Amino acid sequence: MDVIAAIATGSAATAIGIVRVSGEGCFALCERVFRAANGRPFAGQDARKMVFGEMLDRDGRVIDRGLAVRFPGPGSYTGEDCAEFHCHGSPVVLRELLSALFAAGARQAQAGEFTRRAFLNGRMDLTQAEAVVDLIDAETAAAARNAAAQLDGGLRRVLEPVQEELLEVTSRFYAVVDYPDEDIEDVRPEEIAAALRDAAGRLDHLLDTCRRGQVLKSGVRTAIVGRPNAGKSSLLNALAGYDRAIVTDVPGTTRDTVEESVLCGGVLLRLIDTAGIRDTEDVVEKLGVERSRQAVASAELVIVLIDGTGDITAEDREILELAQTAPHYIVADSKSDLLPPGEARVLSLPRGIREPDAYLAVSSVAPGGLRLLEAAVAKLFPAGDPGEAGSLLTDWRQEDAARRALEAVRRALEGLEAGLTPDAVLTDAEEALEALGELTGRTAKEEIVSRIFSRFCVGK
Repeated sequence: MDVIAAIATGSAATAIGIVRVSGEGCFALCERVFRAANGRPFAGQDARKMVFGEMLDRDGRVIDRGLAVRFPGPGSYTGEDCAEFHCHGSPVVLRELLSALFAAGARQAQAGEFTRRAFLNGRMDLTQAEAVVDLIDAETAAAARNAAAQLDGGLRRVLEPVQEELLEVTSRFYAVVDYPDEDIEDVRPEEIAAALRDAAGRLDHLLDTCRRGQVLKSGVRTAIVGRPNAGKSSLLNALAGYDRAIVTDVPGTTRDTVEESVLCGGVLLRLIDTAGIRDTEDVVEKLGVERSRQAVASAELVIVLIDGTGDITAEDREILELAQTAPHYIVADSKSDLLPPGEARVLSLPRGIREPDAYLAVSSVAPGGLRLLEAAVAKLFPAGDPGEAGSLLTDWRQEDAARRALEAVRRALEGLEAGLTPDAVLTDAEEALEALGELTGRTAKEEIVSRIFSRFCVGK
């Protein structure tokens, strides 16, 4: 493959910048842009040990002094010879060093090409490659832990037993059918059924993790709704930790949706502060109210703010009717700090409104005024067992492949119970293997063929 090079630390000025190189012949190429202080050629430096020296531009002039390290393949990130240069993070220095590498024969790496080479060279499977992106994009500690565990092969270890069971029964069946003269034990229908049931159970459990994985990765789309001046923007600001939205005593200040990502109870919420929902003749405010309704329609969680200092109004009832259409909704009695000490209200929901997931008092200004909300959100979207880290499905591609695999396994079970012959049943098992291969990168047909011939006697 071509030698590729790229700046690995982005374009912003930093204290330390890194340029990465990979490909056959990259050590000889790096020799032209780095002069080690110990006088040894780059290819002769100790593997995986930093060496101090001078970085050179395309004309051989010193542009910086820093560290370089070489990683011989196949034990490198990409599985081929790799090198890194650690220098000062000036964008000018990094560009000059990269330009020198291009002049020496490297080319600009495409987006994701280092990780793609790692996958093609067998250094990681598809789930691990996706985990690299998840780790870079992680916005919570829980998301980072899950991505790191998946990068370590956590999801692959969940999928491998399913693949192994399906491969075992399919390869044995085809080996017996295609090579009857070989001494290969026949596969019994009850063995097929047991393997299929176990695979279905494992896949079903895996799919149960999908929602938690997506919450970890992408957060929960959350709309804050209520009458004008109910305290929506104050709540957004309190959760964000700074004045993200304008707050005044004038009802209808918020005319458009305001979005912010915040941590609440350890859960990443994609908050949408909406315009107060009410009947209005103001053309601009009407547009804001309509956007508020759209925000509720697309939200997974709705937080309804009720002004705790006044009575429940017809507009409050309309908002509650709208909020109950979301998968989850919380009713928050706002401005509870303005009530007399020790006084609390019990909300009487209008007839026909389903009970909220939680009803609580909040205050955007009083110390600890958000604790009940944080606890309610954490209960609604639990992080799960820490031991599950790395074994959660985190995107729609993974979920789709796992779901198709489960459907194929269930079809195979139904066919077996209906009396279909094993060859018809195992066609569905192969389809399940193909779907699982989309997750791990293991091609089902190649695996089956390899298993068939592994059953032959040595020398055949």
